[in-house]
This record gives sequence, C-alpha cells and structure tokens, in this order.
Amino acid sequence: MQFKPHEIEGLIECIPTKFEDERGLFYESYNQKLFAANGFTEDFVQDNYSWSKKGVIRGLHFQYAPAAQGKLVRCMTGKVMDVVVDIRRDSPTFGQHEKFVLDSKIGNMLYVPAGFAHGFLALEETIFVYKCTEYWHKASESGIIYSDPELNIDWCIENPIVSAKDLVLPTFAELR
Repeated sequence: MQFKPHEIEGLIECIPTKFEDERGLFYESYNQKLFAANGFTEDFVQDNYSWSKKGVIRGLHFQYAPAAQGKLVRCMTGKVMDVVVDIRRDSPTFGQHEKFVLDSKIGNMLYVPAGFAHGFLALEETIFVYKCTEYWHKASESGIIYSDPELNIDWCIENPIVSAKDLVLPTFAELR
C-alpha cells in the first residue's frame, strides 16, 4: 500500500497494491499493522455504507468534539468526487478545501482526520463505505451547506440531488 500525503496536513490518500490474474483481483483495503507502521494510531470503531445514484451530493458533514470522527473513505463500486474542508480553527489551512477522485477500479482511499467537513458527489452509481474513529452521535452531528459561497467549491454539476436535511445545513460563516 502506498500512503500519499496531500497539501492540507493530515489528509492521506491510500493506494492499495493490487494482485490481478485471470480470476480477477485481490487487495487489502485495511491492515491495522501496515497502517500503524505508517503513522496511523487511530482505532476504527464503526463502518458505514451508502448507496448513491449518479449526481447525488452528500455532505458536507462532521461531528463536533468530543465525538469528532476521523474517516477512512472509499468506493466499493463506482466513483466519487470527494471533498474535504479544513475546519480546524488553529490550522494554517482553516477554511480551505481539497478534492479527490475516489474510484473503485483504482481502489484508492482517503484518510480524513477529525477536524474536517466531508462530502462527495457521486460521479456514477456508487457504493461508498467508510471506517470511523468515533461512533455516530446525534447531538454532535453538524455540517456545512455544499453550496457555501465563501468556500466556493466547484462541484462540477448544475443540478445535484441533495437531501432536504443537507439543503438546510448552515454556511461556513454561520458556523464560525
């Protein structure tokens, strides 16, 4: 597995080593010893699964401390444009975002530490799964509206499918 850090500190793309033959392919999507050897000290306590139609935006979601979640996200099937926003107030990249294409054919994953808002656009029908470092906690749940004018994220879509719940999330300015 290759561990590739990105511009915003803490974001790490994980690219598995694949073994392919006439039967298909195999790769490890998670190996605690390998991740620990590459600096991951987090324990994952919950796995989540979502299925999305092409054109769906989910997010931007996060949980407040003490239930803030780190996430290891990937596509089991399909492809997404994954978006993360740094909401760590003491970070030099506070308010900045990065985008990643996660593709089930590549098998790449993204580690999103606690302190980031996270969302994605399904570029095709997708099964999206992720491991979390904390349990879901309703009272700690929050988010930022995907179309926030200050963040100015180019989602590369004109008429996304967005849940009623996500359409009423606060703006970045309202959270500050």
